[in-house]
Amino acid sequence: MNVTNDIEIELVESLVPVEDYLAAGVHIGTQQKSQDMKKFIYRVRADGLYILDIQQTDDRLKTAAAFLSKFEPAKILVVTSRQYGQYPAKKFADAIGGVAKVGRFIPGMLTNPDMEHYVEPEVIVVTDPIGDSQAINEAVQCGIPVVALCDTNNITKYIDLVIPTNNKGRKALSMIYFLLTREILKSRGVTTSLTPEDFEIEL
Repeated sequence: MNVTNDIEIELVESLVPVEDYLAAGVHIGTQQKSQDMKKFIYRVRADGLYILDIQQTDDRLKTAAAFLSKFEPAKILVVTSRQYGQYPAKKFADAIGGVAKVGRFIPGMLTNPDMEHYVEPEVIVVTDPIGDSQAINEAVQCGIPVVALCDTNNITKYIDLVIPTNNKGRKALSMIYFLLTREILKSRGVTTSLTPEDFEIEL
């Protein structure tokens, strides 16, 4: 099934129709690829952009939702310094009962109990391993597993669960956080009326 020039793929029981992933630009990577992310790349476009394999994104979203569902909601921390990630990350945390720390991550937030903003999560979700590197370093020190939205240029050395996706685009981030929310709520037997648009910040 040739959906666009970017991808020819038919997803088996995907979380949303493949067209929705493509419309949100979830598959559009950067012009750099890391050795770590090579296995998630479907192909390279003529303009040099690497295209992510949507099938793997879909599979990893299911895995991540099932993994996060095992934790007490209040023990899930979502972190993002990326501008377009802040609104959907907060919406995700609010919807599932988790905690969001958006904007600048204050050093010591996970490691210094005397700090005002100290938190003790059991798992963290980061929007971009580059921008959120401080949170990842502290999670590693504390033995806290890390779920990360990773683009084609990311290093995944300290990431326990990679969700391959465009982690820079507004619509892509909205779609990913919406699907994580919906699947986690579904695992609790909760039906949500939220849509991807509800996770999208207005420009």
